[in-house]
Amino acid sequence: MRIIRLIAFPILAVVAVAQQLPVQEHTLDNGMRILLLPRKGSANIAAGWVARVGSVNERPGITGISHLFEHMMFKGTNAVGTRNAAEDAKLNLELDKLKGELRKEEAELARRLRLGEITDVKDPKVRTARHQELLGQFEIVTKRQSELIVKNEFDRLYTGQGASGMNAGTSEDYTVYFINLPTNRLELWFWMESDRLLNPVFREFYTERDVVMEERRMRTDSTPTGRYTEQFNSLFWKSSPYGWPVVGWPTDIDAISREEANAYFGTYYAPNNLTATLVGDFDPAVAMELAKKYFGRLKRGTVPPPAVVTTETPQVGEQRMSASAETTPEALIRFHSVADGHVDEPALNVLASLMNDRTGRLFKSLVLEQQVANMAFARQDSRKYEGFVEFRGMAKPGKTPEDVEKGIYKELEKLQTELVPDRELEKVKNNLAAANFRRAQSDFNLLLNILINDASRSWRSLNTDPPLLQAVTSADIQRVAKKYLKPENRNVLILYRKGAN
Repeated sequence: MRIIRLIAFPILAVVAVAQQLPVQEHTLDNGMRILLLPRKGSANIAAGWVARVGSVNERPGITGISHLFEHMMFKGTNAVGTRNAAEDAKLNLELDKLKGELRKEEAELARRLRLGEITDVKDPKVRTARHQELLGQFEIVTKRQSELIVKNEFDRLYTGQGASGMNAGTSEDYTVYFINLPTNRLELWFWMESDRLLNPVFREFYTERDVVMEERRMRTDSTPTGRYTEQFNSLFWKSSPYGWPVVGWPTDIDAISREEANAYFGTYYAPNNLTATLVGDFDPAVAMELAKKYFGRLKRGTVPPPAVVTTETPQVGEQRMSASAETTPEALIRFHSVADGHVDEPALNVLASLMNDRTGRLFKSLVLEQQVANMAFARQDSRKYEGFVEFRGMAKPGKTPEDVEKGIYKELEKLQTELVPDRELEKVKNNLAAANFRRAQSDFNLLLNILINDASRSWRSLNTDPPLLQAVTSADIQRVAKKYLKPENRNVLILYRKGAN
């Protein structure tokens, strides 16, 4: 399958356009939102949908389930992905039963591990004869099911009809699915997407968890800084559910059951928690008839998704973490800030842009003037429920992360004590508007922006936010710098090169 699975799908910048986006908004009887943006002359149609669910909606014990669903949604339906749907369903139930028995054995090993009787629950030598027998039976049933599966059929059905770029991404706040279609294959998309929402079959569920575990190893455990960044994130978020990784904790990934997955799907993949979007050359009237015909088959969820109620506890003192890794030494300084849509977000976005990139203050100061860093970055990350602003720099050979840290503080102090000159501020805002305008020329980028913004506040923020950025003043920047960039709100990650003296 040619699907690239994105563990942490980045929040896209707000699109700034010269005119209001003429999005047509509809809501089906089952609560599903349909957003249409016809653009005559486009070569194809960018199509996608978003579920308003991400790792922030999880709980300890099932962390990573949102990302696991991203994988499972490509496993097919009763009509796609199997040679014998009835037999496939029977084998799924048989695997569930065997897994239930295996959990009893695994629970006993976990108890022995807690008591220090064993050191590794994965060691075959510590398993009982019953445990080994169950594993053998599980392998036999898994093999029988694999013989029924038509691998990658979902992808092949699309690509065989000229579609391209099928992909998906999971973030802390949403899970998004998208593809590019020929203009004459719109009905295929409506049927395919509605079928996997109406008749999903989570086949290969237990083996796919192993795939996710391997993905975690490659993207986190085996990268130079992955484990350190993960630990720093957990240090930064003390109470917020943003504290666990999108990919999930290893023990949770290994423990998630198909029963838990079915319950999660019923809650968060109900049509009243979804938004579908089309951008490109199509007839809106035809699109809505297809939406009613196919997406209208989905039944509204009986229980609304529970609200995220646990928020971040205010920080009362600086937190620091240091480690040695096989990487360029660097300093990362992060402050708690604001969620998406907060009144201070526009000023913080402009502040971060003022400091970021090769034309930003951090690069000019740390790299060109002080010569303590090779690269320097800044960003404001406004998520649905919380946010942060961070600054980082990679130390130049012969310089230390502490040198970089001091250089960053020097620039942050300037923001708090000196007003940004009008000319410099205007240049930053012009660059923001130009970059966002360029992104708006792409149907695909517009699709993602519409979906992601609608998963947070509303797609309308694409029209209402750009003027707020342009209205930011030097006084606004100084005010938010004083308000958020305080020592007691500060978190610092210092990375040294492993093996360096």
